[in-house]
Amino acid sequence: MAQRIVIENAAIATVDARDTEHASGHVVVADDVIESVGAGPAPEGLTDVVRRIDASGHLVTPGLVNTHHHFYQWITRGLATDHNLFDWLVALYPTWARIDEQMTYAAARGSLAMMARGGVTTAMDHHYVFPKGSGDLSGSIIRAARETGVRFTLARGSMDRSEKDGGLPPDFAVETLDGALAATEATVRAHHDASFGAMTQVAVAPCSPFSVSTELLKQGAELARRLGVRLHTHGSETVEEEKFCHELFGMGPTDYFESTGWLGEDVWMAHCVHMNDSDIDAFARTRTGVAHCPSSNARLAAGIARVPDMLAAGVPVGLGVDGTASNESGELHTELRNALLVNRLGPHREAALTARQALRLGTYGGAQVLGRAAEIGSLEPGKLADLVLWKLDTLAHASIADPVAALVLGAAAPVTLSLVGGRAVVEDGRLLHVDEDAIARSTRDEARRLARIAAGH
Repeated sequence: MAQRIVIENAAIATVDARDTEHASGHVVVADDVIESVGAGPAPEGLTDVVRRIDASGHLVTPGLVNTHHHFYQWITRGLATDHNLFDWLVALYPTWARIDEQMTYAAARGSLAMMARGGVTTAMDHHYVFPKGSGDLSGSIIRAARETGVRFTLARGSMDRSEKDGGLPPDFAVETLDGALAATEATVRAHHDASFGAMTQVAVAPCSPFSVSTELLKQGAELARRLGVRLHTHGSETVEEEKFCHELFGMGPTDYFESTGWLGEDVWMAHCVHMNDSDIDAFARTRTGVAHCPSSNARLAAGIARVPDMLAAGVPVGLGVDGTASNESGELHTELRNALLVNRLGPHREAALTARQALRLGTYGGAQVLGRAAEIGSLEPGKLADLVLWKLDTLAHASIADPVAALVLGAAAPVTLSLVGGRAVVEDGRLLHVDEDAIARSTRDEARRLARIAAGH
């Protein structure tokens, strides 16, 4: 018999296709899926109820979905704070190239803990730095996600264009073409789960046009499609990148990606800040997804992505924390607010995004770009029970009548309960499966160890 959790008396934002909301409603979870959602109290006569929650003063939403991150950067936060992207990368690559398995595991735990505590139920990590002899970095990241209890996509990254080839990473920080492809395939075969409700999936993710060869992009796309997994990379992040692509390839980033097989409904790209109308049309035509990272884009002075125009054209758009060396907070729920605010500084002004569109970016939009919209991203019967109860009856939010506006525009709301597949991951703001204080200590220790190694001590 199914074990049921019954949540009642909550405001509910389902983020379904009709944006259905209930001022006071219920959600019934049966094992790992949502059984029912609706107005008023839960149905009478439910059996095997193991927990009944009076969620008065709370808003229930789908769990947040993070679509772009670099977990290892948790141990290099607060550095190069006044740089643009290219200068920032050049400043930090020599340090990043000295990470090892112990550092990567600690950093992944820190990144995951921060996100999970703030309502993320599905995370992803784009990891592309694999120094020789550094250990099983992919395995350590996946282990950290499993221990935290969140659903996870590892975007197995790679770089093979170093300084000697006109790229940005130092020569000792990159893989060979064949080595990167072989290691990526091995990671997919070892860890990717294609089944409904999968906790771990893997994507093929060469880093960026300025750190990988054309051949790695082309063969990476072929590999992903042969294995039936998704593709991820950075695209159109800065004006410098656009200039780089024109100089090296004779075309802009979007045309270059199209020429290498990198547009399609199985692809999502981070940033996409510098997109003209024809670029947006190409993404819409091919259903290529975008991970919008407003805080990181502001931190690195990259610009404002044309999110309202992308949404109007039908481009799937989700939200990303991005690496915490360019978004030190490491939180996704603050990106709901920042996405709305930053986009209103653009040409659409107050009509750029609504609070509900921002919530959709962080939930269903993210599920779309990760290829999991049939499983997560909205509160609907049959979908996985990945959901969050946000506490909105305290000083920070109690005087805001609209709970979605309170969540998006107000201070970061506390998480009373976060479920992933019906399993509690956060309760009363505390992580249930990992020790936050121990993680804080280990991340501080590993950050100091990396700094010492990078300084040559």
